[in-house]
Amino acid sequence: MPLGLLALAIGAFGIGLTEFVIMGLLPDLAADFGVTEAAAGWFISGYALAVAVGAIALTAAATRLPRKPVLMGLLGLFIAGNAISALAPTYEAMLVGRIVAALCHGAFFGIGAVLAADLVAPAKRAGAIAIMFTGLTAANVLGVPFGTFLGQQYGWRSTFWVISAIGVVALIGIAALVPKSVPAAATATAPSLRRELGAFRSGQVWLSLTVTVLGFGGMFGAFTYIAYTLTEVSGFAATDVPWLLVLFGAGLVVGNWIGGKLADRSIDGTLLGFIAALVVVLALLGWLAASPVAVIVLLVLMGGFGFGTVPALQSRVMRYADQAPTLASGANIAAFNVGNALGAFAGGLAISAGLGYTSPIWVGAIITAAALLVMVVAWATARAGAPRIERADAAPRVTTTTGSVATSAL
Repeated sequence: MPLGLLALAIGAFGIGLTEFVIMGLLPDLAADFGVTEAAAGWFISGYALAVAVGAIALTAAATRLPRKPVLMGLLGLFIAGNAISALAPTYEAMLVGRIVAALCHGAFFGIGAVLAADLVAPAKRAGAIAIMFTGLTAANVLGVPFGTFLGQQYGWRSTFWVISAIGVVALIGIAALVPKSVPAAATATAPSLRRELGAFRSGQVWLSLTVTVLGFGGMFGAFTYIAYTLTEVSGFAATDVPWLLVLFGAGLVVGNWIGGKLADRSIDGTLLGFIAALVVVLALLGWLAASPVAVIVLLVLMGGFGFGTVPALQSRVMRYADQAPTLASGANIAAFNVGNALGAFAGGLAISAGLGYTSPIWVGAIITAAALLVMVVAWATARAGAPRIERADAAPRVTTTTGSVATSAL
């Protein structure tokens, strides 16, 4: 494994912590700044919206620049945002810090995924992306308990100082371990924002983005309100919720690893299998929510099948972006966050309608079933177009270029 992938994973871990750790700190932040829980919730909502904006805008702005320096600059923005949060004297300053840190999120994962693919052989591209995203999955497992522990012991500001320090480590790692360039391919072309935007003429790119929105929307529709399901339906105590979420996070890590391995063999086959399995798991979770034993098993499986799609989804959108994968890759990160917001919104509507605390799970199953339908259409149309582009279950191919970087990749 190239050590550069480790540096990218550390960066992903730090950025993931910034996104998820806030959930365990909201009560402390609301009390410290004297705002309501709903107002404190904007530290999460504002972050997600800034991720979607930054994923497109900053990736587009960096199209003509070499990827390694861009990633280092994004980490500098990340460090600055978390330092602002740690020092924030007011609610508004804290919100600014969250937004600054979030702007780098989508661009880092979008550009980093392309760079990770450049570091390995063509047959290992999806696996390399999975290694990078392991940092994000680890943040899911450790984020809430890590932030809660630090907040209880040393105050919530200490959490953001530690995250800033992780950003510094990642910055040094990328500077030292990621190569400046990869030998240029004979087909290399100059980087161009117009060409990157041209990738969105591909119907397969739009189908892939739709699958991302719906697939993650379904999982997060169920997951956003899972604490209520666990305590009000399954009968767990509130003190049991953190370790149950750790089990969910463990499923994320394993699913991400297995999904990356399988996607190197068959991108579309992995997506069809994992999304179909997620529909079944969510339906079973909604049906068996009153059984604590069943819920424990299904939580792990939900995390595994849900996040196991990430390497394949990222690889697929890069693959069909052809010679301009960077902006499409960033757009897919934005799609993940749009899916998160969609799922949370739909699940909240179901609860508000008085349908009960299992209703978000059923809503999630329906949204995920829609993702499966779109994926079947994407698979079928990809096979029909196989003469121009190799079948989607073959070794992925994308030509990535940036300055002197050009490699036949995902």
